[in-house]
Amino acid sequence: MSRTSPHTSPEGGQVSRRGLLKTAGGLTAALALGAGATATTADAAPAAFTHPGMLHNAGDINRAKVRVAAGDDPWLSGWNRLTANSHSQSTWAPRATATVIRGGTGENYSLLFNDIAAAYQNALRWKVGGTEANARCAANILNAWSRTLTTVTGNADRFLAAGIYGWQFANACELMRDYPAFDLAAAQDMMVRVFYPLNNQFLTGHNDACITNYWANWDLCNMASVMAIGILTDNAAKYDQAVTYFKSGAGNGSIQHAVPFLYGNVEGYDLGQWQESGRDQGHTVMGMGQMGALCEMAWNQGDDLYSYDGRRFMKAAQYVAKYNLNMNVPFTTYTWGTGQNCAQQSQTVLGSGSRGQVRPVWAMLHYHYGRRLLLDDKYISQMCFTVAPEGGGGDYGTTSGGFDQLGFGTLMYAK
Repeated sequence: MSRTSPHTSPEGGQVSRRGLLKTAGGLTAALALGAGATATTADAAPAAFTHPGMLHNAGDINRAKVRVAAGDDPWLSGWNRLTANSHSQSTWAPRATATVIRGGTGENYSLLFNDIAAAYQNALRWKVGGTEANARCAANILNAWSRTLTTVTGNADRFLAAGIYGWQFANACELMRDYPAFDLAAAQDMMVRVFYPLNNQFLTGHNDACITNYWANWDLCNMASVMAIGILTDNAAKYDQAVTYFKSGAGNGSIQHAVPFLYGNVEGYDLGQWQESGRDQGHTVMGMGQMGALCEMAWNQGDDLYSYDGRRFMKAAQYVAKYNLNMNVPFTTYTWGTGQNCAQQSQTVLGSGSRGQVRPVWAMLHYHYGRRLLLDDKYISQMCFTVAPEGGGGDYGTTSGGFDQLGFGTLMYAK
């Protein structure tokens, strides 16, 4: 669906967020839905992107600022988790390099994911706490990488690096875009030259593999990067590319492929089996964070992907949360094609590896479904409060899995 066209109701009868804004009367509805909403006319989508408008809008930032200053929980607990993280210290020094390698010989991508976590966390400390030293630190990190990085490479894992670190880097930039010492133009240029070509190459060619060969997360992180770059650079075509792929893409990241099986009224709740559920739970929970980031960014630009296709993503998140809370869920044999010749493989049972793994992905989902929309998100809610307050990169180990999400959802999403 184009950003420049009227939005219709998604499948399943859910009214789009822009549709709600139109129905409720433009600016009044926008104010009711939050500061990140953009008013619409009856005939057209917003003419411009909302900034800040990725994982956090102006309302999110102001709420966190006010609540932390007042000493209110759970925001204060989330803030304390942020300020205790070594990556959030204003003394962090960037380690920018021209070539980032993920996969194969000479891997050095930890330099990038650690520096992104530091830039994002320092940006949050500036936005919420008003500390100039943190702003300078974040700007220095982002400027160093924007002016230095020329290549992301490696084996197939280079596409994971381009996807995950693409949307994360863009989000740190979005928080800093109004800071004078941050070189927004350099960041925009680097993202378009270095990250977008790899994102686009993967989504259109899938590394010359069978279309079902790569797990949902590979598509999702690259979709999120394309969307984030579109927002950062005010490029409607890139933004639309990500939204269209979410709805109808050929790979496993599109919504009906990422959630291939639905189960109605399982102990009173609708559930959806995730594409990686037969693999292991670490990657499955990672998927909640990757698709969640995509949906949250779209929400802040007026597109309700969270509710698309009868809230299919919510059903998946309920399923994943329930199983990781050590409860039983149904499972349908999942069969897919691998390699270049689409040789078939099947998973006949749920993957129990890493079951119950803690990742900071649940606050974003609970505070959307349970608080914004006032829906009964029983299992998502339980998982959210089981892992609260959420930390971020550096709080969940030193390997890449601990940096797959930017985190700090308790601080930024609690309502």
